[in-house]
Amino acid sequence: MKFSLRQDTDLSAEELFAAISDFARIERMLVRRGADVRRLDPAQEPGAGMAWEIGFDLRGKRRDMRMDVTQFDRPEKIVILGEGESLGLTVEMTVIALTRSKSRMIFEVDAKPRNMRARLMLQTAKLGKAQLDRKFADRVGAFLSDLSARRS
Repeated sequence: MKFSLRQDTDLSAEELFAAISDFARIERMLVRRGADVRRLDPAQEPGAGMAWEIGFDLRGKRRDMRMDVTQFDRPEKIVILGEGESLGLTVEMTVIALTRSKSRMIFEVDAKPRNMRARLMLQTAKLGKAQLDRKFADRVGAFLSDLSARRS
């Protein structure tokens, strides 16, 4: 199942890319929302090779996922691959400069089932895809507006 969103911001492309690649801040955000986040690599600077073990509760069950940054092309693209017991995730964030002070972010998430149970879960979720698309757009929009507010 694929989710995609294009959103314009009042940040320059460099500022937007710096914000979405502030992984320490994103780690803190996940912890505040109840996830367990453990950094696996020793890198100090953001880039390909960064990895995390993330544990969270979803639908009453504990889930664990390993997330790896596989592509880090400053200042335009970040690709993160996630592997869990039942799902594989691909997260792509692309930044496009519109003007000197405005940019667009294309945020795509692709979830692929790894077992029959996950396949059934995704098939069921597809029935409510319009509602899931709205929730996805709201969450990403809130994240980007928060970034814009903090940079102003």
